[in-house]
Amino acid sequence: MTIAPENAQQGASHRYRAMRDFVQSMDDSLPGKFEVTKEGIVHDMVAPVGPHELTTLHLRKRLEKVMPDEVVAHTGEPDVEDESEGIMRRPDVMVIAMTDMEVPGSFDPRTLIAAIEVVSRSNPDNDWVNKTRDYPLIGIPVYAIFDPRTGTGAVLTDIHSTPNGPRYATRKDFVYGEDVTIAEWTISTENLPRYAEQASGAVG
Repeated sequence: MTIAPENAQQGASHRYRAMRDFVQSMDDSLPGKFEVTKEGIVHDMVAPVGPHELTTLHLRKRLEKVMPDEVVAHTGEPDVEDESEGIMRRPDVMVIAMTDMEVPGSFDPRTLIAAIEVVSRSNPDNDWVNKTRDYPLIGIPVYAIFDPRTGTGAVLTDIHSTPNGPRYATRKDFVYGEDVTIAEWTISTENLPRYAEQASGAVG
């Protein structure tokens, strides 16, 4: 009596692989970042320069000053992927041991020490809502959010089971100017860029 579930699972896996192949084919041809969630494909029109990218750079440099040499704050490719959950994401910063980067394809999300996202002006719910759901589901133990719109953020930790699936049990909010601890390392949030009050139609 397991034929129907198996067929459903195969269908979901086929659908996921089709979306993943499309996303990978689009990465070099359209601006922004493509990701795959249970709801479908997410296209985030991240500006290539400006407060979003500058925040990412500051966070990477500040973390790597306090982390051991064998751990890096990696930006860019590849994605993190859990095919069984039908999720492929690309965090703005991935805190990961260099040895766990020695893989032929996407990173295993469970090898990440932390994922960091800088909230996009164009699609803030992707970071504050959807990834807050997706990241514990695929086993990323620490999720840090920096929001240049408001000068605030949060660090989410302690994955636990809930009726709706794995969720982070602990959330520590911060405002820019305070020190923030991500996994084992504490960095300053002084002088991180903010989005301008008047965007004039720009996205970040």
